Amino acid sequence: MRMMTFAKRCAKEILRDPINLGFGLGFPLVLLVLLTTMQKNIPVHLFEIDTLAPGITVFGLSFMTLFSATLIAKDRESALLQRLYSTPLTGFDFIMGYMLPLLPIAIGQVLICYLFAIPLGLTVSANIVYAVIGIIPMAVFNISLGLLCGSVLGVKQVGGICGALLTNLSAWLSGVWFDLELVGGAYEKIANALPFMHAAELEKALFSGNFELAATHILPVLLYGVVITVIAVFCFLRQMKKQ
Repeated sequence: MRMMTFAKRCAKEILRDPINLGFGLGFPLVLLVLLTTMQKNIPVHLFEIDTLAPGITVFGLSFMTLFSATLIAKDRESALLQRLYSTPLTGFDFIMGYMLPLLPIAIGQVLICYLFAIPLGLTVSANIVYAVIGIIPMAVFNISLGLLCGSVLGVKQVGGICGALLTNLSAWLSGVWFDLELVGGAYEKIANALPFMHAAELEKALFSGNFELAATHILPVLLYGVVITVIAVFCFLRQMKKQ
């Protein structure tokens, strides 16, 4: 009950900022339209809607990191958390209270992307359901990464790192805009070592119904999600003890 009450408060706090929320939900849709239009004039396999839409859903989740980081950073700077530490809320209650409202928003964003892509020519199949379910580990990773950043950084730092840096990393290292094999070398190795490319390939494989290929990409995403969540919990509890 305590955790759900805190989660409802976090959800209201997120909804009080409709501009940022609308931008996070709407910007991936704008990219879908622009790149689909580009593909009609200059045919590129990566920009075909059945390939593009799964990749855009992964890129869109980077905004969840910004939302979660900003939320917890604001709470820290407003001293709200210090007052809440005197309540019966546990560290687990705090972490889940921040994560629970953001996870449905992340899944809703993914679902909106797929539904929006249907009039643009996306193939309608039951695999869309698998793709939406399969992106949950990446959504957890992005939200936990935001909680980690928000636990150690201020609001202004969060805006620069999670807003500008992370969204660009997600875009350039996911293979959505270009084939990573064309670049090769250290760049491709770095991309393979991070979860963004694996999440994009996982989504593409699930959407196309290639579950064997999806199985090869889901493990890195799950590992990153678990590791970042554990680190985020540790950093939050450490900050809680200090305060």
